Amino acid sequence: MAVSRFKSQHILYRFIAALVLVFATYNPLTWSYYDWAIAPLINMSEGTEFSVLKALAGLIVIVGWAIFIRATSRSLGVIGIIFAALFFFLLFWLFFDQGWISLDNSNVLAWLILIALAGIMALGMSWSHIRRRMSGQLDVDDDDGGGN
Repeated sequence: MAVSRFKSQHILYRFIAALVLVFATYNPLTWSYYDWAIAPLINMSEGTEFSVLKALAGLIVIVGWAIFIRATSRSLGVIGIIFAALFFFLLFWLFFDQGWISLDNSNVLAWLILIALAGIMALGMSWSHIRRRMSGQLDVDDDDGGGN
């Protein structure tokens, strides 16, 4: 079986997938799973029902989060996640300090947190490949049963 080489665009693909997951779950535009299925139940809106379609969509969202969180936690570990979060915090602080972003709109902070979360998850999904390219060391977590 041919092994494809990990390329920089693969990080971009993972980041886009993480953005889709994060923004499908919640976003300030009020078009997300939270706004569609969860908020009406919390607010007890008139005629609000939880349907099978909402349950199925919720299960898909939960499975997506489970995949990303498990891969990120196994790849980066607690210290790596802290460093990644610190990187995004300092990056956004630089943007504020330079005047490139203003917090006049309260949604800006929500967008930045969601983007940072997607960035951390994309890094977590990609880190084993990046480390392998940098160090030549291969991470193996599961036994494929191929040994004697």
